[in-house]
Amino acid sequence: MIFGNWYALLALFIPALILTWIWLRDRFPELATESRLSFGRDGRIALPQDHGDYRKSRWSDFFIKCFLSGAPLAMAMGVILLAEPRHLAVPEAERELTNIEFCLDLSGSMTSRFGEGTRYDAAMASINGFVDQREGDAFGLTVFGTNAQHWIPLTTDPSAFRCSVPFLNPRRLPQGYGGGTMIGLGLKKSQEVLVTRETGDRMIVLVSDGVSGDLGGGQEEEIARQLRDDRIVVYSIHIGNGDTPPEVAAITNITGGKSFAPSDTVALESVFQKIDSMEVAEMKRTYAEVIDWFRPFAIAGLSLIGMSLISLVVMRYTPW
Repeated sequence: MIFGNWYALLALFIPALILTWIWLRDRFPELATESRLSFGRDGRIALPQDHGDYRKSRWSDFFIKCFLSGAPLAMAMGVILLAEPRHLAVPEAERELTNIEFCLDLSGSMTSRFGEGTRYDAAMASINGFVDQREGDAFGLTVFGTNAQHWIPLTTDPSAFRCSVPFLNPRRLPQGYGGGTMIGLGLKKSQEVLVTRETGDRMIVLVSDGVSGDLGGGQEEEIARQLRDDRIVVYSIHIGNGDTPPEVAAITNITGGKSFAPSDTVALESVFQKIDSMEVAEMKRTYAEVIDWFRPFAIAGLSLIGMSLISLVVMRYTPW
């Protein structure tokens, strides 16, 4: 325990002096006072004083001193409170933030049938389910087709993804926006967002259904090395026909991620669960924080005051 105003503790000598007087005064009879007042037939009457001239017993005297000690002890608690007692809180485990950027393909082929809806519907439903599972992480969304655009900045609010579903439907996009599939451009746009985050892990979840028009000829290796140097792991989910394009698979392998090619909505949901289990949120120990510690001393002081008040009413010595 430490004190913010330790010099206030010097005032503890006052209650200490009072306690010394209460418990040791009997050793100095000359300090005792007689409770006498000229009144009545015999010329005196006893007053209710704790240290008057009365017949004492060993136990009654002990309890009277205990009750008398309540007031100076309460005073001592007040002095300690003025000294601002503090203590170090127990370090807690804090969740390590993971920055996850979804890179979503909005090309025209995303309107193809997949399960009970389109590929786009299945992708957004799975993304929203994944976001709800990963409470405490930061999520962002980059969309791409022929062009690429940051749609949702990195945020811990999952409602932003649910609200964006009707606005990003490829059928409603301006003509020519989603004509092609430029995966390399989408990954670079996602990288721009993640490199601004100085703390936490960095991850891209690429959701696409086609072959990229800007990868190949070693371009995918260059992009992958840049992502790896920025500590960004890429997971790829190919929801089109066939397997993951080899250029995309090369990027995930180099960055330390993995490629998936689900064939239906159930498999797509299991892919996101697999990614969730592979990217387990790490816990880190925080530093011990100095916090105020008034509560125990305040409770002790109020209890002592209450004990003293009760003793004045029913527990103290009355000689008549």
